[in-house]
Amino acid sequence: MEGELKELYNAILEGQRDVAKEKVEQALAGGVNPSEVLNAMVTAMGEVGRLFEEGEYFVPEMLIAARAMKTGMEILKPQLVDADIQPVGTIVAGTVKGDLHDIGKNLVCMMLEGAGFQVVDLGADVSPEAFVTAVKEHQPNFVAMSALLTTTMPNMQTTIDALKEAGVRDDVKVLIGGAPITDAYAEKIGADGYAADASRAVKVAKSLV
Repeated sequence: MEGELKELYNAILEGQRDVAKEKVEQALAGGVNPSEVLNAMVTAMGEVGRLFEEGEYFVPEMLIAARAMKTGMEILKPQLVDADIQPVGTIVAGTVKGDLHDIGKNLVCMMLEGAGFQVVDLGADVSPEAFVTAVKEHQPNFVAMSALLTTTMPNMQTTIDALKEAGVRDDVKVLIGGAPITDAYAEKIGADGYAADASRAVKVAKSLV
């Protein structure tokens, strides 16, 4: 990795939003292939995930790195579409009905985008019906659900049941996460995967693609 791409990689690692934007623009203007620019950003976010797992980075560092990546992606996305570069997979994500917490979910969405996934973010307080509609509309590979409250956890089960009733459960892998969630709970409600944090969510999604 050289020149603008190395500087772009460093800008994302350090969470420098304006520098990341500038380096994406310079790389594209200099004729660098959009897929190479994407690869530099994906590699940077992979390193952010590694640093987080090793305890060198914490949630704030992860967030600013993800925001820097997102700023770069906004410029890169049209170029990727023009070059017909396919995402790794598509994910419909949201915090379940009754739960308004979205910081964790937002971070997961940004990390997944950073890993090359296309993310359809439904926001917080998402009803089972809204998840079903989004699955029918976007035909994603994954549905990712988040809950921070023990009182809203049962709505994950309700959403999975709604996907079954709509006949689309077998078309998607269901990933769940959030503070009160465990592997055992994921198994109990029939989810396909559980991730304790944003970095692991990327690993789980990649392993299930």
